[in-house]
Amino acid sequence: MATDLTAPAPPRPDVAAIQRRTLRLLFLTQIVGGLGVAIGISVGALLAARIAGTALAGLAQSAGVVGAALLAVPVTRLMAARGRRPGLVLAYLIGATGGVLVVAAAVTRVVPLLFVGMLLFGGGTAANLQARYSAVDLAEPARRGRQLSLVVWATTIGSVTAPNLASFADDATRGWGVPTLAGPFVFSAVAFVLAAVVLFALLRPDPLRTARRLAAAEPAAPAGPDRAVTRRGGMVAAWRTVRGRPAARLGIAAVAVGHLVMVAVMSMTPVHLGEWHSDADVLRVVGIVLSLHIAGMYAFSPVVGWLTDRLGRRPVILGGVALLLAACAVAGTAGHHTPPLSVGLALLGLGWSGTMVAGSTLLSESVPAADRPGVQGLSDLLMGLAGAGAAAVSGFVMRAVGYPTLTLLAAIAVVPLVALAMRRPGAEPLDEED
Repeated sequence: MATDLTAPAPPRPDVAAIQRRTLRLLFLTQIVGGLGVAIGISVGALLAARIAGTALAGLAQSAGVVGAALLAVPVTRLMAARGRRPGLVLAYLIGATGGVLVVAAAVTRVVPLLFVGMLLFGGGTAANLQARYSAVDLAEPARRGRQLSLVVWATTIGSVTAPNLASFADDATRGWGVPTLAGPFVFSAVAFVLAAVVLFALLRPDPLRTARRLAAAEPAAPAGPDRAVTRRGGMVAAWRTVRGRPAARLGIAAVAVGHLVMVAVMSMTPVHLGEWHSDADVLRVVGIVLSLHIAGMYAFSPVVGWLTDRLGRRPVILGGVALLLAACAVAGTAGHHTPPLSVGLALLGLGWSGTMVAGSTLLSESVPAADRPGVQGLSDLLMGLAGAGAAAVSGFVMRAVGYPTLTLLAAIAVVPLVALAMRRPGAEPLDEED
């Protein structure tokens, strides 16, 4: 059914109440959804290494990244036609289906089924990412950042907790005949279904459809160079916009390169730990290391955002690069010792946060308002491709030359970003909305 834009907009007090209810609901489901994503990811490479071999373990991780990127297309189309609720529900249910297929692949040891399952498992990630936008559909302009941060923080709670539950999930499902390392994916599927059911039942009225009714009821804004035209042309047009703006190129490069380095090192760390620890200990150790890594990625994002506004975008990008280099140095020389490896992975998360937050901010403010959706979509696409490529290649590098050399190559990958960030900023004005 099409959205009725002629329906009267609800009064402002009702909108404020709807937004509070939406935020509470998103906070809850992001905890559950974040737990579902992270508990599967924490053992995904290990399970893939058991079924398909170490060289293909990274490909299994990259399948989840690619799945999240590809599934965002039908999910967002559904949201555009029907609202946030059906899109989020669909994404979580696809993720649950992927979790079930991964378990089936572990039972049957069918490698293609594993990759299909991991591809669909990316639906959980797609849902978590889209939920952030749901938080600002009805937010007042002065509170959008804080309310978005609230949802990001909720994701952190579930994501940090999840790796430490992997061992419990494995033990709890072993009696059902579920193979070792597949139990966490059972928990993932249950978490995704629970999030989908809660959203389907309670995300009413839909925040996006309500925002559309409000916009339709307001007087039309005067035409302007950045407001009046909705530009078309997809990724090609977005790239043309970015190509002529050095600051936008730096923003995209910071997001993509930071993500590439993070994924390359993080995805093979569980496999590296598996070479030194027994089955009885590896899940516990992986849980500790990845929890600290995820905390570095998300827990301090409000501080990183404050520093981005206080110090500037380029200094924070360079600070993120410095943390990524330090992370590679510490993790690459840690050997089998868990404490320094934990420090290295925490630094890796902090470095990623610096390049992601500052890079995204710089990108958004460096292009005209009419071009921002397409350019931000291009950035997300390149980020996903960089992460998927890093995850795929890292398994082969790990098998050929080992974990220390993998971290060295990841560190070398940031050199072009340093050169780009150190270039003298031009006189390019920032685009500001009225």
